[in-house]
Amino acid sequence: MFPDCQQLGHGIGLRPKHYPRVLDGERADWFEVISENYMVRGGRALAVLERVRADTPVVLHGVSLSIGSTDALDGEYLGELGKLIARIEPAWVSDHLCWGSHGHRYAHDLLPLPYTDEAVDHVVGRVREVQDRLGRRILLENVSSYVAFRHSTMPEWQFLAAIAEQADCGILLDVNNVFVSAANHGFRAEDYLTGLPGDRIGQIHLAGHTDHGTHLLDTHDAPVRDEVWDLYRETVRRFGALPTLVEWDDHLPPIEDVLAEAERARAVEASVLGEPSHVRARTG
Repeated sequence: MFPDCQQLGHGIGLRPKHYPRVLDGERADWFEVISENYMVRGGRALAVLERVRADTPVVLHGVSLSIGSTDALDGEYLGELGKLIARIEPAWVSDHLCWGSHGHRYAHDLLPLPYTDEAVDHVVGRVREVQDRLGRRILLENVSSYVAFRHSTMPEWQFLAAIAEQADCGILLDVNNVFVSAANHGFRAEDYLTGLPGDRIGQIHLAGHTDHGTHLLDTHDAPVRDEVWDLYRETVRRFGALPTLVEWDDHLPPIEDVLAEAERARAVEASVLGEPSHVRARTG
């Protein structure tokens, strides 16, 4: 496990629809929040977050860092993120290995990068600058993708591993995104896991996706599918227990249903870790 993280257990995203139940005391092991939704001076959302943080670990997960963009890093954004970090004292901070802006106009999407040495060098320099400004190391998440660059020179997992090692940052491993991208691009999800440095992985995401026949779409609007649970089992076999979070953002059910998914993740992890050690040690 990435040393800047700790085994918090099994969490869920903190979403406004669930605020009333959370304020009544409903809790997961930990909560992940979308950083940008709380980079404000006040209001109900921030008040709820502060109340939750008083007794439960919280992780900040951003969607607007645009670490792969050619735009200059947004100093104002990093300043506001730094203030939120100081206020909430999260267990760790993460964002996505992608780009989402050009000319300081945001696409509001998480777009893939070309997997080249040039792109590695570009992202590594930007991650180092972000970590210097925030005074902490961050985690970068693999995104789901639906198109690929013809001039990529390495597989995605090699690209992610190179950035994590050279920038000295962590990895947020989204197991559902690995499954979705593997199906869309025709690679083996197990090869992705094999290519990752286990000591850089600090967190896992699980989520639902939609099968459109010609492609899979990462939608976060349904329970985790059985195929992704199978890949999560393989992830635990390879890397051991890691803090795991269930993302559910659209068609959001009652909080009990989301918590039940987190409990299923706990049960899967316990089942795998209870296997004989020679079974858990498989590498492919």
